[in-house]
This record gives sequence, structure tokens and C-alpha cells, in this order.
Amino acid sequence: MAQLRDSVTLGKAGNGHRPVREILRGVYPERQGEILRFAQDDKRRTQNDRRVAKTHRNSRHFDRKLEMILREAAAVFCAKGFDRASIRDIARATGVSLAGLYYYFSSKEELLYLIQRHTFETVLASSRALLKEIQEPERRLRAFIWHHLQFFLLHPNEMKVLTHEVGPLDAKLGRELKALKKAYYELCFAQVEALRQARKLKGVKTRLAVLSLFGMMNWIYQWYNPRVDPDARECAEQMAEIFLHGIFGTWARRSAEASRRWTKGSANGSRLFTSSDEWQVADGRR
Repeated sequence: MAQLRDSVTLGKAGNGHRPVREILRGVYPERQGEILRFAQDDKRRTQNDRRVAKTHRNSRHFDRKLEMILREAAAVFCAKGFDRASIRDIARATGVSLAGLYYYFSSKEELLYLIQRHTFETVLASSRALLKEIQEPERRLRAFIWHHLQFFLLHPNEMKVLTHEVGPLDAKLGRELKALKKAYYELCFAQVEALRQARKLKGVKTRLAVLSLFGMMNWIYQWYNPRVDPDARECAEQMAEIFLHGIFGTWARRSAEASRRWTKGSANGSRLFTSSDEWQVADGRR
């Protein structure tokens, strides 16, 4: 039956679809009863999807159904890639008919946009709600890091789509997503800047610190393994310690003297490498 479903396209004539009656006339003459049952089931499911979408477009039911579609579509895009995935793949994954899906989005490109927009809006709103209850700058930053890791460990497919599938969107949709990304970046920037001012960390460049932090957090989907790695809270604690204090100790231990050694050379007169050749010699490759 699954092979039969994949072999025929049911629907109205035109636009590449073949009517059920035409199929019954000769494609699978020995399986007419099975085809007819499939056609009737598909028609009932399509009509039901259409009725539900039209009736509940502004309701919780519609929102829940759309969230399910976005979640399953993200998994399909993650597994197959945006270019190779089809709307039929998404229909199979969601259990929603092709006609029913088009009541929630008009194209595959719009579906990709909806996945990214929904993800950014959700993480942005929940981050703001969490930080609203916290006053102390370091606690706010630690909470932001924990929330970011927790959210993306719970939604790894969406994170991969956010990271890799950005090219197909048109300019208008791309600008809308860029505005959401900027808002999330600015939320993190505000936490780091508040901490920098509170601790009088004059040598810290906030933009560099924020982008470094995102680089550390966002790559987690590439290596995280729940069988051997700690949960989101412990990961967040260690990442926060590395970000705030470095792997060697606190900011106090990263003294100005250590910084000068890198820029002026050590006591024996060595200097920083100034070319790629010098780096390769030092690294033992030349």
C-alpha cells in the first residue's frame, strides 16, 4: 500500500495531477478496489484538514497544528536538506494531506521562513521572560547561557535549520529574520555589557565577547552526545565559567603582565610570530 501511495498522485485534473477515474482505467486494473479505498480515505483526510484549518485558523488548535508541522518539517529539512526535501516528505512526516498543508503555508520557502521565525520568536520571548525576574548582572548572563543551551538541546533540528538553511529565502523574509536575530543578539549584548560595567572590566570588548560566547554555545549541536555529556545546566555552568574566567583561572590571574608578554615578547627576547611561515616553523610543520 505504501508503494501504491508513492506511485500515484490523486487530486483534481490539471497542474500535473491525475484524476482518480483515469487511474482506475488502467494503471492498476487488478487493484481498483484498493485504489478506490485509498482515494476515498485521502479525500476525507483532505476535506477534514481543510475544514479544521479554515475553522481554527485563529485558534489554539491551529497554532498547535502549525507548531507540529514546523517541528516535523524541521526534522525533514535536517535529515534531507532543504533542496532535497519535498512537500510530500513533509506530508508523510506530519500525517497531513498535501492540500491540508497548503492552508498553513504557500510554499516550501515560506515553510522554511516560518520554522526560523517561530524558533527565534520563541527563544527571544522566553529569554526575556526569564531575565525579567533576575536583577544581578552575572546571574542574568548565566541564566541566558543556560536558557540558550537548554532550548537548543531540546530543539536540535531547528538549530541546524537556523544555522545551515538560510540561502533560499527572498530579501523581504530575510530582512524579517535578520531583525529577529539582531534582537536576540542585542539581548545577549546587554547582559555582557551590564556585567562589564558592573565589574569595571575596561579591557573587555563587548562585541567580541558576545560573538565569542555565541560561537561557543551555537556549535553544541555538532558535538553534544547525551550519553557522555552533561545536561544543559551543567554545560551552561562550565561554559559560563570558561567565558567569565577562562580555563586557567579568574580575570585577576589574567594580569596585564601576561598580556604584555604576548605583545612584547618574553624575557629571553622572543617575539610574536608575524607570518604564516613563522607559525608553521613553531608548530613543527616546517
